[in-house]
Amino acid sequence: MSKTILITGAGSGIGRATARRFLEAGWRVALTGRREAPLHETAHGYDEALVQSCDVTDPASVEALFAAIEGKWGRLDALFNNAGTNAPGRPIDEISVEDWLRVCDTNITGMFLVARGAFGLMRRQQPQGGRIINNGSISAHVPRPGSAPYTMSKHAVTGLTRTLSLDGRPFDIACGQIDIGNALTDMAEAMTRGVPQADGSTAVEAVMDVGHVADAVLHMASLPPEANVQFMNVMATKMPFIGRG
Repeated sequence: MSKTILITGAGSGIGRATARRFLEAGWRVALTGRREAPLHETAHGYDEALVQSCDVTDPASVEALFAAIEGKWGRLDALFNNAGTNAPGRPIDEISVEDWLRVCDTNITGMFLVARGAFGLMRRQQPQGGRIINNGSISAHVPRPGSAPYTMSKHAVTGLTRTLSLDGRPFDIACGQIDIGNALTDMAEAMTRGVPQADGSTAVEAVMDVGHVADAVLHMASLPPEANVQFMNVMATKMPFIGRG
């Protein structure tokens, strides 16, 4: 029987590329995001896809998502906890409280709610267990200028990953994190035109094909239960990460 995975933020970017890679590999994929039309675009041509719109910041919406997955397939083998958002780069005293709350709602509360739903289903299903893969970021290690909300949120994701890795052991639930740097999506397109650097300059940064991220997530999800990638960095080779600042 094919394995099942839930991918959040599957309507574009990293989520779309990863969903299609898993579908190509024969997985049954639940695709979710706020808007249903892009999800159907991602799933077009694939039979083993479940499209379910969901606001990851809304507990009731997340509960309905997992009820749909359990109702269709009866179990969940993996979660790619990918949905996230950002705010314009500014010094902290110029960042609005509204932008802060919006980023935290998706990147922290949304991550928690979806991980909570996946953990619960994986814990009660038979056979018990599964794997959760959280999308961190290079910003889970080092910040970009003016990125307090995003950087703080991604450090929180690392705390969630570590906690789930510990709490999941008795239930055969593994948890790992993929930290991605400069995968070329619409969100990262600005890197090719120049972005602020730690020394105050603006510079074009190297990028990589988003397919490399999809391949890495598929590798992490395909490991046997006794093995886990705890943390993985996948990044453009020449991006300014090592030595940033």
